[in-house]
Amino acid sequence: MTDAQTLDVAVAELRPSLEALLMVADQPLDAATLASAAGHPVADVEEALAGLAAEYDEQGRGFELRNVAGGWRFYTREEYAAVVEGFVLEGQQARLTQAALETLAVVAYKQPVSRARVSAIRGVNVDGVMRTLLTRGLVEEAGHDGEHGATLYRTTGYFLERIGVTSLDELPELAPYLPDMDDLEDDLAEAVAGLEAPEAHGAPDAPAAEPAP
Repeated sequence: MTDAQTLDVAVAELRPSLEALLMVADQPLDAATLASAAGHPVADVEEALAGLAAEYDEQGRGFELRNVAGGWRFYTREEYAAVVEGFVLEGQQARLTQAALETLAVVAYKQPVSRARVSAIRGVNVDGVMRTLLTRGLVEEAGHDGEHGATLYRTTGYFLERIGVTSLDELPELAPYLPDMDDLEDDLAEAVAGLEAPEAHGAPDAPAAEPAP
């Protein structure tokens, strides 16, 4: 009998598959989710994850694989925190692209908001841009949507600091610049419903991608 958590045929070699999946994950992934995506039994996935974590430790890599909050995810090692912090908060001087600024504006005015809703508002896939904003410390995770289970995002205190305000109440009104966002809800409802379900289940459906910033 085929394991209910796996595909009939494995998609690819297990360990590289797990590494590829974890590389793009924006939240911890449990063994069952990884097994379903990679097409391998859950027990084999759990063994492979433990093996990868031990291997990274033995090799002294700058990152590690941790099992946190019921799921697995890559993290930078604590001893290199100063290097990473310096790069993200101070060493990275490049200006945000127009795509990143537009995405950040949507998050600021619609938060907490899922990537699917941001994509629907902007009309393009924003996964790459959202990763940039997360890396820059301008947005952060804010729980999950109760209906679809999609990850929600909000702006951070660092965002407020960078734009020179003390609270979101000080953001300028949208009305002079854009149509009332409430007027867009009916038009977006159908698109978002189709986007958020795949995000919750890891399906590849998404709007056309734009170049990463």
